[in-house]
Amino acid sequence: MTDSVVLIHGWPGSTADYRRVVPLLPAGLEIAVPELRGFGRGFDGPLQTADATALAHAERLLDSITKPSVIVGYDIGSRIAQTLAALEPELVTGLVLTPAYPGIGDRRSAPEMQEHFWYQHFHRSGLASSLIDGTPDHVRTYLTAIWGAWTSDSTLLHGEEFEQLVADYSRPGAFTASIEWYNSNRAASVHQPLSTPTVFLWPSADPLFPIAWADRVGEWFPNGRLEPVDCGHFVPLEAPGEVAAAITSLL
Repeated sequence: MTDSVVLIHGWPGSTADYRRVVPLLPAGLEIAVPELRGFGRGFDGPLQTADATALAHAERLLDSITKPSVIVGYDIGSRIAQTLAALEPELVTGLVLTPAYPGIGDRRSAPEMQEHFWYQHFHRSGLASSLIDGTPDHVRTYLTAIWGAWTSDSTLLHGEEFEQLVADYSRPGAFTASIEWYNSNRAASVHQPLSTPTVFLWPSADPLFPIAWADRVGEWFPNGRLEPVDCGHFVPLEAPGEVAAAITSLL
């Protein structure tokens, strides 16, 4: 029986992304919520392109995962979790994921999707760093726009937790380090199906990932099940009960 879970956060986020999930998990479960290097609270200086890949993040996490665990990842954390499972399948006893996954292919590049995926081109341009990095008002404006466009819960844009997120990303160099991900991860990091038992939580109100793109989940996760979730992009914060239930089902 697995009694350990690792929760991997997304962008623009931090370990606080799982603040609503952790209290719902079974007593006695060993819980780790690692800080991804270069993101929010995990910013410790400039991040080189080679250090910002999903593979580099996964290899760093492996240093701290000492026992078989259920790995949970959403947003970029989902890609890192999938990479972990590909690297060390015996260490990853289960996966709880949200989009993206390799089965999406090049559909994100379709012209009609660019009104949603423009931010990735912006992050790669260098202009995002010049305009936003190190200026708290600019960081707040940008994060408010991103969260406001992606969430179905507008309360996430206000309060102490959001102000802490702004502060985390406002430190000089922190925003630039976080968006290095978009230079380093242009292609999928997993190239074959994963046999790990998987629960794939697909948010129905996420503008970035239409539910139609879930059509190949079974192909890439043959031991998985797809569970649509009625929420926006930030699944651990918008649907913590569903995330906790998915974790518990894999223990």
